[in-house]
Amino acid sequence: MCLTSTMTRKMGFSLKQHDKMLRDIRAEVKYTRRFIGKDGLDPRVMDAISAVPRHEFVEPGMRAFAYDNGPLPIGWGQTISQPYIVALMTDLLEPRPDDVILEVGTGSGYQAAVLAQLVKKVYSLEIIPELCERAASRLRRLGYLNVETRVGDGYHGWPEQAPFDGIIVTAAAAYVPPALVTQLKPGGRLVIPVGQPHLAQMLQVIEKDEGGQVSGRDVLSVAFVPLTGEH
Repeated sequence: MCLTSTMTRKMGFSLKQHDKMLRDIRAEVKYTRRFIGKDGLDPRVMDAISAVPRHEFVEPGMRAFAYDNGPLPIGWGQTISQPYIVALMTDLLEPRPDDVILEVGTGSGYQAAVLAQLVKKVYSLEIIPELCERAASRLRRLGYLNVETRVGDGYHGWPEQAPFDGIIVTAAAAYVPPALVTQLKPGGRLVIPVGQPHLAQMLQVIEKDEGGQVSGRDVLSVAFVPLTGEH
């Protein structure tokens, strides 16, 4: 799904707005390079961000702000993440074309749509049934057919489809869920914000080596809505 000038004009958007979002992402990468350890993101990731029509994933009343580099409310106390954070987390996951990825926190479906262009299959969990239903319908309508969604508690993962080449969590967990680490393939990566609501949260990359040993590193201070569930 590509963002064309015809689509943006029809929806009341301009390529100028879209291009500004991409420039803002690149500028923030440079601003945070000391923390993230790089001067630029994978061009494949930036191409995927460029191709997704973000205005399709925000509420009608928020569409004027769809290409601003900031989070927006999507209902039920949830948000669509800042474009820079979506791009950064996708880059940190290091997705490959044949990968099968688990996303925890479907939300609007925006992150899943970005991943869908980079990997073979995305399984996406959402604990709020209404959001899950809306995101599934939106993703089908826009042609992201390699995304499968279901309602579920992200702390438990999706064991029936495990193991995964990568796992991305789009809400802040109080701790790294053991089930997600278990469901990660050797050689895989888990990208997750960890911390308490309204307190310090840290975006972390958890890696499992080919021998099954797990290590992690902190990347950047972030602010996410909390990951909810029976935990």
